[in-house]
Amino acid sequence: MSGNTFGKLFTVTSFGESHGLGLGAIIDGCPPGIELCEEDLQIDLDRRRPGQSRFTTARNEADKVKIMSGVFEGKTTGTPIGLIIENTDQRSKDYGNIAQSFRPGHADYTYTQKYGLRDYRGGGRSSARETAMRVAAGAVAKKYLLQKFGMKIQACVTQIGPISATTAEGKPLDFANINWNEVEENQFFFPDNNKLEQLDQYLRDVMRTKDSIGARLSVVATNVPVGLGEPIFDRLDAEIAHGLMSINAVKGVEIGDGFAVVNQKGSEHRDELTPGGFNSNHAGGVLGGISSGQNIIAHLALKPTSSIGVSGKTVDANGEAADIITRGRHDPCVGIRAVPIAEAMLALTLMDHYLRHRAQNADVVCTTPVITKHSI
Repeated sequence: MSGNTFGKLFTVTSFGESHGLGLGAIIDGCPPGIELCEEDLQIDLDRRRPGQSRFTTARNEADKVKIMSGVFEGKTTGTPIGLIIENTDQRSKDYGNIAQSFRPGHADYTYTQKYGLRDYRGGGRSSARETAMRVAAGAVAKKYLLQKFGMKIQACVTQIGPISATTAEGKPLDFANINWNEVEENQFFFPDNNKLEQLDQYLRDVMRTKDSIGARLSVVATNVPVGLGEPIFDRLDAEIAHGLMSINAVKGVEIGDGFAVVNQKGSEHRDELTPGGFNSNHAGGVLGGISSGQNIIAHLALKPTSSIGVSGKTVDANGEAADIITRGRHDPCVGIRAVPIAEAMLALTLMDHYLRHRAQNADVVCTTPVITKHSI
């Protein structure tokens, strides 16, 4: 299996399966001298880990990360950073009924056709459990970018099913005025406190029917420097989309206004420049595949998990018709725990592109002033 490494200069290679002994990652290309300890990574891992509310899977993994290499006396050495998380709460017997059948909407069928066999326990390598290592690696990137640029990367759930977050006046969200502390304090990572009770009841109803529901997330990076991105094929927005699309269950990504640009005119969409800054940010902080210095804004849509208690039609390994019900422990809405994963993938993308930009353009001198004030 190839395709397990992300990045070009700041690279992350992950390994492990959902019900194996554990998960691991190797981070290569990390600059030396960064103060780093396991607690720095654990903060984001705790935001992602399962078993913390009634609306996430009951699988109760501590997700305690161990730094195996690349850190000496509390600082990164510039050598590969090895990370390990043990699996402690597997219940492989829950998946016995799918050993010879394919869950509709999952990777079971395609993995079998591609590799000739599969680890059916919890989805094996195709499980979203793998994303724990992305979150751990992303925490390293987030810490460096925060120290270097004051960059913050934050995400929230902006829609679950038919319930969308809005301002108090019922208008579309203004990402410049989101109260991120309130987002972190509620179990949905939702930026609209007026709808938390509605969300609670809605998800209870979904769970009562043993079904699941999709979600929309938004992720924002602030204090992004100008110049990140490598046109033509490694445009920053293309690489952001690549990173976010690689997250399990993600079926769509938008940068800035995304598909809403279909209804916009050029005079409306263009982000006009003034000596005092940009007048808008419809482009989401990327122009011509290069960061503009504005905040980077991306949105992603996650499908409802197909691991549900509702009977569905499938075929078995012999190609015979069968009915299937998934009995394992699963999230009714996978978007909730995807918040730190989205942050991690954006952080890994920006970290990699900063190092690539520095490698080629460190000596570039531009006499054009940098626009420092801008719209969200």
